[in-house]
Amino acid sequence: MRRDATIHYINPICSRKFSPVLSIFPIVEGHGEIQAVPILLRRFAHEVFEGYALHVLPAYRLPKGRMAAPQRLENIVMFARRKLEQHGGRGAIVVIADADDDCPARSAPALLERARGIAQEIPVSVVFAKAEYEAWFLGAIRSLRGARRISNDASPPPDAEAVRGAKEFLQRRCMIPGERYSPTVDQPFLTSRFDLEEARQACPSFDKLWRDLEALFRQGDVPCSAT
Repeated sequence: MRRDATIHYINPICSRKFSPVLSIFPIVEGHGEIQAVPILLRRFAHEVFEGYALHVLPAYRLPKGRMAAPQRLENIVMFARRKLEQHGGRGAIVVIADADDDCPARSAPALLERARGIAQEIPVSVVFAKAEYEAWFLGAIRSLRGARRISNDASPPPDAEAVRGAKEFLQRRCMIPGERYSPTVDQPFLTSRFDLEEARQACPSFDKLWRDLEALFRQGDVPCSAT
C-alpha cells in the first residue's frame, strides 16, 4: 500500500498512546478464506490502523448455504461468543462471504440481524464480497503484477465487482498462460500483497469492510447498516 494513501486513516487512532487488544472471531465461507481472512484483518490492523493490537482467532468455515439454514449461524455465533469471552477484553465477530448472485444490500442485513440477536453486546460485521472475494484482487490487480504467477501486464476489468466468475477471470486474464489459480494456495498469498487502497477505490464491498473495521477499531463498535 502506498504510504501517503494511509496517513489519513492512521492519525485518529495513533493519537492514542495505547491501543486496547481487540480479539476478532472470523466466520468465512471458503477454504481459501480460512487463511486469507486472518491475514487481511492483520493487515488492516498493522497498515491502515497502525499501532492497533489485534488478536485474530482461527477462522471458522461456514458455507453460505449453511448460513441460511435455521439456527446454523446462531450456533456458530454462540460458539464465537464463548471463544471471545475466554480471551477476555474486547471482542468482535466478522463474517465474510461471497455474494455470488445475491445482492449484498439485501442478503447481508438479514444475516446481520440474526447474528446480532445472539452476539448481544459483541459487535458484529457482515460483509458480502461482490461477487467473490477474488474481485478484490481484480480491483487491485496492478499491485499484484509479477507476484505469484500474475502476469506483468495484468489489467483490471472496467468493473471488478461486475465480473461473475472472478476466480476464472483471474486465472484466464491475469495469470501467466498455463498457470492455474488455487484458492487454498494463492488466496492467502495474494491477500498479503494486494493494495488495500486500490481495492477500496475499485470495489464498494471492500469499502464496506474498510468502513466496518474502521468503526470497530476506532470505537469498539460497527455500523448498524449491513450495506
